Amino acid sequence: MADTKETGSAQTAAEEKTMGPVPELDELNEFFWTSGADGKLRMQYCDDCQYWQHPPSVCCRKCLGEGIAPRELSGEGTVAAVTINRMPWMPGLKVPYVLVIVELDEQPGLRLTSAMPSVDPEQVAIGDRVKVWFEQREDVWMPFFAPLA
Repeated sequence: MADTKETGSAQTAAEEKTMGPVPELDELNEFFWTSGADGKLRMQYCDDCQYWQHPPSVCCRKCLGEGIAPRELSGEGTVAAVTINRMPWMPGLKVPYVLVIVELDEQPGLRLTSAMPSVDPEQVAIGDRVKVWFEQREDVWMPFFAPLA
């Protein structure tokens, strides 16, 4: 079993490996999926127009500039949407689990779809403040969220 690095969660061994397959890395997304190794969430930032964007792209979606580069975020945000999935869509998937869309503090509309595997599904609501933590799987650091204390 891979090591687990956590930031701000009370994750137990029984809660590990609760969410889907490992994403495939490519030249464009590798920084995002590996940046959690140091506990930091990173997304592309455009130095030309000061715009954050996710998922990664070859140019800025706002100004079409090429002055984009990965930059560290606070990792804190607000739950903008939540759903509780009770269907085991793949073998070994622990249910129920909480899927969330988190609006990150750095910019209105900057959102990340993720999960909250270490939280009781009935305890998550829109408007909750959350912080990112990471779980290592192979060469990937999966970003998940936990309540902000």
